[in-house]
This record gives sequence, structure tokens and C-alpha cells, in this order.
Amino acid sequence: MAYPTDRKYTKEHEWIKVNGSSATVGITDYAQESLGDIVFVETPKVGAELAAGKTFGTVESVKAVSDLFAPASGTVTEVNGELATAPEKVNKDPHGAWMVKFTLKNPGELDALLSAADYEKFVAEEAGH
Repeated sequence: MAYPTDRKYTKEHEWIKVNGSSATVGITDYAQESLGDIVFVETPKVGAELAAGKTFGTVESVKAVSDLFAPASGTVTEVNGELATAPEKVNKDPHGAWMVKFTLKNPGELDALLSAADYEKFVAEEAGH
């Protein structure tokens, strides 16, 4: 799968799409494929503070529970309520099924993240290709 170039990626397999000072976060196709069937997504509440590199929730699959890591710092403005009753949407459309939206505190943090091309290289190396 080609990774959308309109976002940045983390080595923990989250994506972030920025629009002005607002950011949307989800997990990558590689992450959902590694996890298998997702059965539960835990997200923070609106108003929660995210810190870059720190956990903000979990994704539970039939195989494992994985932490979600914030790609940047900010304040949660919205959570994807659909995932509470339909977590499998992440498996079906990982780059469309976002988890949280937040207001960026420090846009400079995005400079440390991977481009789509760099993320693809990282995934290929991690997968041993």
C-alpha cells in the first residue's frame, strides 16, 4: 500500500495529518495489518493534553494490545466515536479511520517525523525486506 503523502508518520506507526493548527491522528496500514482484527480502541477524552512521544490510548486486537503514541503535543478537540462500536473500521480504512483530532501546541515537533517515502523505507527495513 502506498502511504498518503499529505501526512507525516512515526516509527511507532501512527500518522498525523495537519491542517493549520489542527491535527488528526490514526494508525498506519502496516500497524493494523500487524495487529490483525481490531476489537477495541481506547482514546483520551476531549480536552486531554497530548505530549509528543507519550501514550494517549490503546488499540486492542485479537493478538495483542498496543499503545498509541502522540506524534506531537496538543489538546484533544475530538475523538472518533464511531470506533467505540465499530473498531474494525481501522482495519478496513486505516488512513481514513482517525482516532483523535487535536490542536497543535508546537508545530516544530512535526519536523522530527517521517515523510511517506521515509516511512515506507522504515517499514521495509522493519519487515526485513
